[in-house]
Amino acid sequence: MQLHNLKPAEGSTHKGRRLGRGPGSGLGGTSTRGHKGAKSRSGYARKIGFEGGQMPLQRRVPKFGFKNINRKEYKSINVRTLQSLFEKLNVTDITPEVLYNAGLVGKRDLVKILGEGELKAKLNVKAHAFSKKAKEIIEAAQGTTEQL
Repeated sequence: MQLHNLKPAEGSTHKGRRLGRGPGSGLGGTSTRGHKGAKSRSGYARKIGFEGGQMPLQRRVPKFGFKNINRKEYKSINVRTLQSLFEKLNVTDITPEVLYNAGLVGKRDLVKILGEGELKAKLNVKAHAFSKKAKEIIEAAQGTTEQL
């Protein structure tokens, strides 16, 4: 091995051509930018979504719909989930904290109990909202519901 045989490892170098380093490089002068105009100047940055003066897509497409800023997002938990939670953890008082510790809801989530499934256990359930069917199922099993 001699100095004139040394080469960098395959893929370790990735420098492109050096632009604007004089006429001897073959890429001096305008440095592949063409003549005049904003794109030839240093510091040019195209605006996001700019389409050369044509009406941009995000302005051409019609807008529709309505976003209610006061909407409340509930995390839904079915009665069958409460039954399985009772069987696993043997808890009779079900609160959002218990559901959080079980990994079913987030810390700040609002919880709504829905009435899908069966409930055999007598549970005291505290949640932010209940469906009619869920309330009936819980109370039919001699449980209680409390809205937070």
